[in-house]
Amino acid sequence: MTLTEKILARAAGKSSVAAGDNIWVKADVLMTHDVCGPGTIGVFKREFGKTAKVWDRNKVVIIPDHYIFTADSKSNRNVDILREFVKEQDITYFYDVIDNPDGNWVYDPTKGPLKRQYGSRFAGVCHTALPQKGHTRPGEILFGTDSHTCMAGAFNEFATGIGNTDAGFVLGTGKLLIKVPETMHFRLEGQMQPGVMAKDIILHVIGQIGFDGATYRAMQFDGPGVASLSMDDRMTVANMAIEAGGKNGIFEFDAQTKAFVDHRCRLNNTKATYDPVERDRDEKFVYEFTVDLSKLEPTVACHPDPGNRKLAKELTSVKLDRAYIGSCTGGKTSDFLEFARVLNGKRVAIDTFGVPATPEIVTDLQSARWGQKTVWDILVDAGVQMTENAGCAACLGGPVDTFGRMNTPLKCISATNRNFPGRMGHKESQVFLASPATVAASALTGRITDPREFI
Repeated sequence: MTLTEKILARAAGKSSVAAGDNIWVKADVLMTHDVCGPGTIGVFKREFGKTAKVWDRNKVVIIPDHYIFTADSKSNRNVDILREFVKEQDITYFYDVIDNPDGNWVYDPTKGPLKRQYGSRFAGVCHTALPQKGHTRPGEILFGTDSHTCMAGAFNEFATGIGNTDAGFVLGTGKLLIKVPETMHFRLEGQMQPGVMAKDIILHVIGQIGFDGATYRAMQFDGPGVASLSMDDRMTVANMAIEAGGKNGIFEFDAQTKAFVDHRCRLNNTKATYDPVERDRDEKFVYEFTVDLSKLEPTVACHPDPGNRKLAKELTSVKLDRAYIGSCTGGKTSDFLEFARVLNGKRVAIDTFGVPATPEIVTDLQSARWGQKTVWDILVDAGVQMTENAGCAACLGGPVDTFGRMNTPLKCISATNRNFPGRMGHKESQVFLASPATVAASALTGRITDPREFI
């Protein structure tokens, strides 16, 4: 069996499964957030009763992160709906925006968008917060009401996005009917060259198979090249499996996985036991593709399709209005460090916005020092508009006052994960997806630029 099949078989209580089988699997974790959480709660109460209890209060993780730092009253109200449900159900893991469990969330625009407006438990972007807070464990099943839940596949688990109706059912029963997906195999060999990042790997892969090339299929990443990838790198790759239509992305378990998971579980006092899965050497794949990491170059997905692959060096004529770094895909600490390496001592030529994915990443950047300056200060001195209000922000547009949102037709190069029309705001804007290094280089020149020019 493949990695995905092994996990699904275990969760179904079966000795084996095959692609195409329909099976009931037990959930280890269900995650929801402020956009889909209220709808999921509504389905749960309608179908199970207003006084019904969730199947396991310790396996539900609720993380407000999408439409948070906005004066839009309906968006603010969504966070309060989550808080009320958490109190009703006595749910253990709720990463609230405010510290007062009896309070109400109201964003104050008079304080400006740059200084933090959240409490001590706020966790930021759900997909980055889940591993940071010790909720991603090898061999487990993670369902989330967000398509990029597949990012947790970096930790050798089956992680996939589901809709509100399915999530409402899981809330009440702890299980879900799943069709076992076929598995596509991506063997990684070699090591990336300077200027190339994990984002370039997945953009290369999606460009190879197309934006629908993995529809309802598992994307398995393994091979000797995986050892050279950090956990942040693996998260970037797994995150964008959905951009090829994938049901999930998944990596092999190794010493790096173990070290990360063990540390995070201890740090957060979450469940520390898990059972990773290993490959069967006779596993069957529906598709196989080898990626030589040493031959990859900085890559861009041109508007309006993540599979519209071009090399950065081929796009130097494309002039830009904006650069953006952030999101679950491109807002991790390592992403900002590479971004800063390119910008250090220079000045951006276009409006550039930076949104760390989580408060922990804000702290990392404000404490890490390169010489006399923190990384945060290096970015600010380079002209980047950096906000402490960690979250999804303009990655998915949001209300008109969302930090970094494009409210007019602009061309933007972004370290995010999706670029269909209107994704980051105005429906006539254009988004070019690239690595943080490529975004930084392009911010310096005002046109799409290969970061190797600055290395």
